[in-house]
Amino acid sequence: MTTLLLIRHGENDYVKKHRLPGRLPGIHLNARGRQQAEALTAALKEAPITALYASPLERAVETAQPLAQVRGLEIRTVAALTDTDVGIWQGRSWKVLRRTKTWQVIQKAPSRFRFPEGESFIEAQARIVSALEEILARHKKDTLVVVVFHADPIKLAVAHYLGLPLDQFQRLGCDPASITRLDFHEQSCRLTRLNCNPLNREAEAD
Repeated sequence: MTTLLLIRHGENDYVKKHRLPGRLPGIHLNARGRQQAEALTAALKEAPITALYASPLERAVETAQPLAQVRGLEIRTVAALTDTDVGIWQGRSWKVLRRTKTWQVIQKAPSRFRFPEGESFIEAQARIVSALEEILARHKKDTLVVVVFHADPIKLAVAHYLGLPLDQFQRLGCDPASITRLDFHEQSCRLTRLNCNPLNREAEAD
């Protein structure tokens, strides 16, 4: 069995202020996010982690850094794990975006939506699943791999591996610094944890 721990990055000021960060560079963890990264490290201190991967965006790498330092792991950044390309919506307020006519499409029929001058959810899901499959191919049986990246990509990956229609992926939760666990067997995948936050509850990863 190969286990993937899909971890969302910690809080940053874009999350706190409800703005859509997309792929903007220079977005760093805030004080709360750094606390969350330390809590993740404490929760996983005994876990038999084989490898650590992350999106190249700063907020993901900074979330992975304390764990990498304590466990002596290299952070392997993978470009395909980056956040969804939201095009010209990048940096905009969620409050403003919720007033647009297309918001209901994003919530109820995301398979039909493409971000203006960005990518579609279908493309994002294919990109993320391909990246995770490459990681799985590198790490065979009886390994535990941590992957730190972003909310919608994590939810899209979970929907794929559970066989959920893409239009239902918004029903899944993925809070900052949460852990989602997928156990891969030869012919199947099992979700054993979803949106588990070490600051709120014990996170087991053995």
